Amino acid sequence: MDQNERERLIEIYAGGAARLRAAFEAVPEAARKWRPSDDEFSVHEIVCHCADSETNAHSRIRYLLTDPAPVIVGYDPMKWSRDFAYQDHPVEASMATIAAVRANTVPLLRRLGDDAWAVAGRHTEQGRYTAEDWLRTYAAHVEEHVEQIERTAEAWRAAH
Repeated sequence: MDQNERERLIEIYAGGAARLRAAFEAVPEAARKWRPSDDEFSVHEIVCHCADSETNAHSRIRYLLTDPAPVIVGYDPMKWSRDFAYQDHPVEASMATIAAVRANTVPLLRRLGDDAWAVAGRHTEQGRYTAEDWLRTYAAHVEEHVEQIERTAEAWRAAH
């Protein structure tokens, strides 16, 4: 990955919290906790998942950059949603977490030199995992969930 691509992905990452908030706010309040099916997130749960994902991402990039042999541990998002009762979690706390974590991580990403991006660890589910892999993953993560929010809201409208 060249510097221009990294900068493009960092910009996407930097704007993710605002795009997620806009997508969430576009969903009618009555639709926010509706699930398309038992094995899918509600819009509310998507935001809570993104907050937990961000706190993991915050630690993951730091472990990748500092530990001599970092191990990045995967987790089951649906299990976390159930076990941590995302439907009952305050969505504003999740939104604030996402915005704060990304605001804290963006300056770090912008300061990294070329060598840092090649640093690798091992992900328990994906195998070899570099800082560039991290950037690709988290630049896309919220974007994918914005699309999921839009699909879920459309499904709610169709069902109601």
